[in-house]
Amino acid sequence: MLLFEQAKSLLDFNQKLDINLLDGVVNMMYNGTSHSQKEASEVLSSFKEHPDAWTRVDTILEFSQNQQTKYFGLQILEQTIKTRWKALPKNQSEAIKKYIVGLIIKTSTESNLIEKEKVYLSKLNLILIQILKYEWPKNWPTFISDLVGSSKTNESICQNNMEILKLLSEEVFDFSAGQITQAKAKALKESMNSEFQLIFQLCNFIMANSQNINLITVTLETLLRFLNWIPLGYIFETDLIPNLISTFFVMQQFRNVTLKCLTEIVSINVGTYQDKFVLLFVMTIENLKKVSHGLIRIK
Repeated sequence: MLLFEQAKSLLDFNQKLDINLLDGVVNMMYNGTSHSQKEASEVLSSFKEHPDAWTRVDTILEFSQNQQTKYFGLQILEQTIKTRWKALPKNQSEAIKKYIVGLIIKTSTESNLIEKEKVYLSKLNLILIQILKYEWPKNWPTFISDLVGSSKTNESICQNNMEILKLLSEEVFDFSAGQITQAKAKALKESMNSEFQLIFQLCNFIMANSQNINLITVTLETLLRFLNWIPLGYIFETDLIPNLISTFFVMQQFRNVTLKCLTEIVSINVGTYQDKFVLLFVMTIENLKKVSHGLIRIK
C-alpha cells in the first residue's frame, strides 16, 4: 500500500523521474499479489497515457536496471510514434529518430549483446519500422544507403540490419493492407524496388565472403522475404540460383532455408526463364544426390 501511494508521484511530470520507484512498480506489476498488480497496472496505465510520457523514455532506458521497465519504456515510445508522430515538432521527431538509431547500433555492435538483448533489440527494430512508415523515403531518402553503409563496418550490426530489412519487407509487401494508405504503400514499394540493387549487392557480398553462420542464415531468411516481389532479373539474370544450390543447399546448417528460397523461386508464375527453371531442377537433383551420399535413390 505504501509503494502504491509513493507510485502516484510518478504521475507528476514536473518532478524528476524516480527510476527506482518505477522499477519497483513494474516489478510489483509482474510479481506482486493480485491486488498489488491491479494497483500497479493503474499507475502504469496512467503513466503511459500521459502526453509527456515519451519524454521519460531516455531516462528509463539509460538508468533502469529492470528489463521489463525498459520494455515498458519502449511501449510508450512506440505508442507515441503510432498516434502522435505527425503532431510532434520536427526537432523532437528528429531527436527520437536519432536516439532509436543510436540505441540500435549500440545494442547490435557485439554478437553476444545481440543474443543477450534479443527481445529488447527486436522491439527497437520494430519501433524503427514504425518511424520509417512516416519518414521514408520523403524525409529520410538516405535510409537504405545508410543501412548498407553501416552493415560494412561490423558483422553484428550487419546481422541486425538484415533483421531490419526483413521486417521492412514484411511490413511493406506482406502486412501493409489496412495499416497504411495505398499511396504510402505504393511509395514504399517503389522505393524498395528502386534501391534494391544496394540491398542485393550487400546480400551477395555476405554470401560470398562471410564465415559467420548467424549472419549468413539471417541473410538467406531475408532474401526469402524478398523473392516474391523483387525484379525478376535479380533472380534469373544473376548467379543467385547456382549460388544458392551449389554453396548453401549442400551445407546442412543452411539447407532448410535455402530449400525454402528455391521453393519460392519455382512458385513464381512467369512465362519466360524456362531454361533457368530447368537449371534449378537439374542442379538441385545433382546436389541432392551428393548430400544424400547415395542413400536416396533418385531416378
